[in-house]
Amino acid sequence: MTTTITQEQTKNQATERYERGLAKLHEIDGGAGEEVVAALSDISPDFARLMIEFGFGDVYSRPTLDLRTKEIAVVAALTAMGTAAPQLKVHLNAALNVGVSREEITETMILMGVYAGFPAALNGLFAAKAVFAERGVTA
Repeated sequence: MTTTITQEQTKNQATERYERGLAKLHEIDGGAGEEVVAALSDISPDFARLMIEFGFGDVYSRPTLDLRTKEIAVVAALTAMGTAAPQLKVHLNAALNVGVSREEITETMILMGVYAGFPAALNGLFAAKAVFAERGVTA
């Protein structure tokens, strides 16, 4: 049996993914995520749409890991990269938004020092220091 997917069905699926992704983005990042999307509008609105549909509509919406766990993993990955400070700051804010504590964030970065090296962990800690200061998060 052959199933034919119509252009209308494809459009409806894309719209559902986008709406689900936009809702998840707002839940996690609030206005910060929307600022990233808006900043892409003049250079690559298609990339912004794909980021929302795939990244948030598909991946972040998966049910197995809760948002706290996902954000801890993303903070760890971006810290380990050592080269993604702007994205790390967005996800540090997101982590705080979904209930990750300052102590959990700094412990994650200490752990990354073992696996990604001290320079990457230092860059992460300085990004965290800036985000904590902006938000008034104290020890």
